[in-house]
Amino acid sequence: MKSWSRPEVPRLPGHGAAPRVFDTSSASIVESNADAVAGLYVCGITPYDATHIGHAATYLAFDTLVRLWLDAGHDVSYVQNVTDVDDPLLERATASDVDWRVLASQQVELFRGDMLALSVIPPDHYVAVTDMVTPVALAVVRLLDTGTAYRLGDDVYFDSAAAAASSPWHLGQESLLNREIMLELAAERGGDPEREGKRDPLDPMLWMGARPGEPSWPSELGDGRPGWHIECSVIAQEFLNVPMTVAGGGRDLVFPHHEFTAGHTAALTGRDHARAHVHAGLVAYRGEKMSKSLGNLVFVSALTADGVDPRAIRLAILRNHYRGDWEWTDEVLRTAESQLAAWDVWAGATADGDGILQQLRDALANDLDTPAALAIVDARVGSGVAPTPVDLDAIHALLGVALR
Repeated sequence: MKSWSRPEVPRLPGHGAAPRVFDTSSASIVESNADAVAGLYVCGITPYDATHIGHAATYLAFDTLVRLWLDAGHDVSYVQNVTDVDDPLLERATASDVDWRVLASQQVELFRGDMLALSVIPPDHYVAVTDMVTPVALAVVRLLDTGTAYRLGDDVYFDSAAAAASSPWHLGQESLLNREIMLELAAERGGDPEREGKRDPLDPMLWMGARPGEPSWPSELGDGRPGWHIECSVIAQEFLNVPMTVAGGGRDLVFPHHEFTAGHTAALTGRDHARAHVHAGLVAYRGEKMSKSLGNLVFVSALTADGVDPRAIRLAILRNHYRGDWEWTDEVLRTAESQLAAWDVWAGATADGDGILQQLRDALANDLDTPAALAIVDARVGSGVAPTPVDLDAIHALLGVALR
């Protein structure tokens, strides 16, 4: 499926360093150096509530990573999925009395427009799960054949213990969580630990047999549709070499989603899923994490429809470190709008001299420290020293903000 148009990214003199990032699976800062190509997979939206500020914060975090890799001279292969068939989408479609395919199409188109407005570099491969049903089914057949999956009625489940015994993965490897917390999160985040007959309550579903009134596809497994985690494992293997450089998403995906995606990849390939798992923090609004169930979502499209400059939305998000939790408020946006206005005035005239390119590169290479980078620009603006042309290109290329 199509993504969106690529924004201009000025070419800067020389090269920066590939950034260091926080790897959840080792709880440490690691280098994100790539081989020939930096491979990135970021979990995409389930298209029923796009695009709220929490979504935008996640995709801006990985947009920063892509920009820094490009500045370091790396080729980048970026893959993002769209979970365009899943229980939350179907439930929302039923509640809204709209066909689930129509709802998904509308929300994906809205997401594309928001990403374009925010100057997010698009993925090289933007992949709908509904286009990958056959490869997923074939992968599940392979897992059954190798004994790392089992049938339960019309459904197929991943055998976590068998996978741990025959692959480089074990349960808890990516999330570093204890079993008690895993069971709580599995129940909250789409798992079914209470289902009778499972070999382990934490075993996730690989293939859901057809349910009355729900979409399904024919396969060697019988009619049905993919489970959540296997879709990302298969899409990643289809378009990237594993282990990829970075697998990413919001922190709420650490368990069970990224834990079992890595387990599925290891069981299918005998290799790790990624060299680093990187996660963005969560965004709150009115004291609670943004979520559809709480009705506390702030939408990018609503802000821009009210005349908010998308560059100000971008700055408001980049003022917060990508892996920290923070809260969106009207004051956060007003501060970013004032900041942008000051930067635009400052950019009205340029001069020769020492610029801030290297300072920006150094700050951002330190675990994508966008707040430090913005502070560097603020200090130069406040000093009254005019920017160099390279300064303006650097702000555009590395921070994604084209000053006027």
